Amino acid sequence: MAPTREVYSYDYAADFGLSGLAGTLCARATLRLDEPVALCVAESEAEDDYRLGADVRLLLDSALPDEVLHTVWLAAVRRCFDPAGEGTDTRAWLDRVAELCPPRAPERDPFEERSLEASRPVVPEEELREAVAAEIEAASAGLELRVAVPGAGQALHRVVREVDADLGFRLFLRVLKAYSVPVEAGTFDRLLAIGDLLAHPRAAVQEGLSVRWRPLDPGCRDLVPGRFGLPMLAGALHGTDLPYAGVAHEAIRQVAADGLGHVPGAYAAVLLDDVWRLLDSALPDEAIGLLWRTASGRLHVVGEEEFDVDGRAWLEQVSEVCHAHLAEVDPAYAPFLSPARTDLTEPVLREVREAAHADAEPVRGAARVLEDVVTAVDPDLGFRLLVHILATYDVPVTGDRRDRYRAIAAHLGFAADHLDDQLPEAADVA
Repeated sequence: MAPTREVYSYDYAADFGLSGLAGTLCARATLRLDEPVALCVAESEAEDDYRLGADVRLLLDSALPDEVLHTVWLAAVRRCFDPAGEGTDTRAWLDRVAELCPPRAPERDPFEERSLEASRPVVPEEELREAVAAEIEAASAGLELRVAVPGAGQALHRVVREVDADLGFRLFLRVLKAYSVPVEAGTFDRLLAIGDLLAHPRAAVQEGLSVRWRPLDPGCRDLVPGRFGLPMLAGALHGTDLPYAGVAHEAIRQVAADGLGHVPGAYAAVLLDDVWRLLDSALPDEAIGLLWRTASGRLHVVGEEEFDVDGRAWLEQVSEVCHAHLAEVDPAYAPFLSPARTDLTEPVLREVREAAHADAEPVRGAARVLEDVVTAVDPDLGFRLLVHILATYDVPVTGDRRDRYRAIAAHLGFAADHLDDQLPEAADVA
């Protein structure tokens, strides 16, 4: 029977519990800490982190010998605080930490408790142990080479097998981070999947991990959330009547920012890919402006001072922000256009032409430009803009037509939520 697990992503934005304390100590230590300082940090952490006390008591209640606890602790904090150096053993140190922590988690509001119940992870402990133990085993060579604490891998194995797999997983991640053990992209994907399974905040897995990322690919389409690139930027600025361009530039930076779980620069590369296609196209400036204003719901915003009064000039600004972000996160990356998906020209063109009969006049106006995007720029970009514009103006897509949209999205490699998160059903439209 699976144990009752918490929805950690609800309570925490980053690492937490004993692994979180170890990370905080590592971050604050230039050389080594003494016990009073370490206890002061622990007391501060315990005020807002109910999991710290629970983690410590799991270890104290276990049958693990002190040398195993000592090894795990030293590895997790990168030797910045060693209880043995203070003349005490690790159990005694953990006892002192436990005394600073509340005896149990605070009670939740009944409504809050009910709302979280459906989101609780259901993962059998033995299944989790096998998954985490396999990752520790796979990392054994890196742990042995990088971690300046002999036997760290074996000690982490024992925490997973004999105490708690969730705690063992978090301590394993902390050791990888503490000693900058390189993690291959495939391994990172598996670690992130385990974290997702346990409802950990993604930052608890990724932040501080030394990942050997795959090369940036502007043709990547399985980004989460489903919306990305130019449609995502249009959504971020939807309907706004902005008094100055600084707000628009901040929206570009947010859309280009790196999503947790993806290669740094992935969102910026995809956005730049969209922008370059339109800038390099033969579409008239007026057509680009109409397409952007329709997608962003800004057709009603007029004035020579508007940041996007010139569609091409606005896209040049977007390009500059993307270039700056990519230069920061991946200086070696040379932007390039991904191959256009011309194999889907006819299926996408069919849907654009059908959308030209929509009741919403802005959709009909944009459909003429979208035809040119599909035939002369890229069917992928044309399809994503079509989906976004239909959603913006609450145009339902149902029945066989919706099935065709799903088939196109699948061929393009979109995440499962790309359509269902956006396209309204007839019943959803007022």
